[in-house]
Amino acid sequence: MNILLIGSGGREHALAWAIQRSAQCDRLFISPGNPGTAQCGENVDLDITNHKAVIIFCRDYQIDLVVIGPEAPLVDGLVDSLNSAHIRAFGPSKIPAQLEGSKAFTKELCTEFNIPTAAYARFEAEERESALAYVRKQGAPIVIKADGLAAGKGVVVAMSLPEAEAAVNDILGGGLGSAGASIVIEEFLDGEEASFFAICDGTTALPFGTAQDHKRVFDGDKGPNTGGMGAYSPAPVLDSALQARVMSEIIMPTVEGMKSRGTPYVGILYAGLMINTDGAPKLIEYNARLGDPECQVLMPRLESDIVTVLAAAANGHLDKVKITWSDKVALTVVLANEGYPGPVEKGSEIKNIEAAEALPDVLVFHAGTALQGDKLVATGGRVLNVTGIGNSVSEAQKNAYAAISKIDWPKGFCRKDIGWRAIAREQK
Repeated sequence: MNILLIGSGGREHALAWAIQRSAQCDRLFISPGNPGTAQCGENVDLDITNHKAVIIFCRDYQIDLVVIGPEAPLVDGLVDSLNSAHIRAFGPSKIPAQLEGSKAFTKELCTEFNIPTAAYARFEAEERESALAYVRKQGAPIVIKADGLAAGKGVVVAMSLPEAEAAVNDILGGGLGSAGASIVIEEFLDGEEASFFAICDGTTALPFGTAQDHKRVFDGDKGPNTGGMGAYSPAPVLDSALQARVMSEIIMPTVEGMKSRGTPYVGILYAGLMINTDGAPKLIEYNARLGDPECQVLMPRLESDIVTVLAAAANGHLDKVKITWSDKVALTVVLANEGYPGPVEKGSEIKNIEAAEALPDVLVFHAGTALQGDKLVATGGRVLNVTGIGNSVSEAQKNAYAAISKIDWPKGFCRKDIGWRAIAREQK
């Protein structure tokens, strides 16, 4: 099969790494890709917002399957355009992708189909005073979310009333652009967060791995939220019994609800969960694609042929597929640019990645990198994902940090405690 993978981050490098290992992959193109994906296939310069250009490329290169990594082209309806051109694509079409594109869309679906989630209220930009009054009435802690896509930066978990008021004023005041044209204000859920993935073909849904990530920028889960500073898989908190509950109480009602609305969901359904003190799962939010950096710990553990699985979902044949996973643990640490999640300086040189990759049980996935001549330089906030594999979280963590110690990048930083909660659980 000829495959086109859309995206340029660490998630897409991990996907490209898995896809190029498939016996079904004849030729892999990645658009726009990065220096890491160039080692797995052919990077191509396509304007992915120009759906006609993508369709022409697919026809010219006889693409059998398009795999869309990031959320923006899904919410923009790229799958709809490809389907209309009779080009097979993996990912949700525009309306189902609103499960990620609009927090309010998801909340309304949860209400309609009795999916457990936090209590909430929604406010438009012109309702700022009402939103502030609601926050003052509810008190803190409380969660303020931009309704639209904000690249992982649209959620504020406000632990004080002034922090909550500032978040409302910032988002509804234009701080996140169109993503903050409206907000969802939710009750604060206490417990342990985990990520649960399912792959769906519109009717059938199969579990597709679990993970836990670290969203805060500094050690000890301190500082502002980011797109993710590291992750590990599987998630110890999600045992088999709890996974069965998530499938029956959250995933399947969503899949059946979307189908009953006439907008079946095809693709990855990524449920961000809160497991409260009595062990009950609640949905925090949905994403319409694989997580980043969660994909970087799922792909190394996946034993099934990824192309077989993705094609079965795109074709509506998931009921004929069995997905198997390694018993190994994978843990990834994000190497970020100095200043992240705020403004960062681009162009600093990164050396000695080859020394890290040469270590056993280590994979290095590129995210915000580029080549300038023969130099590898940082071009974004989250720049590299260093993944260690082991028989336990502590062993995988040891392997990841040993690899990081080989990389020469003075402008980079990372958290030193990725996996701390799971390691504490292992030591009990």
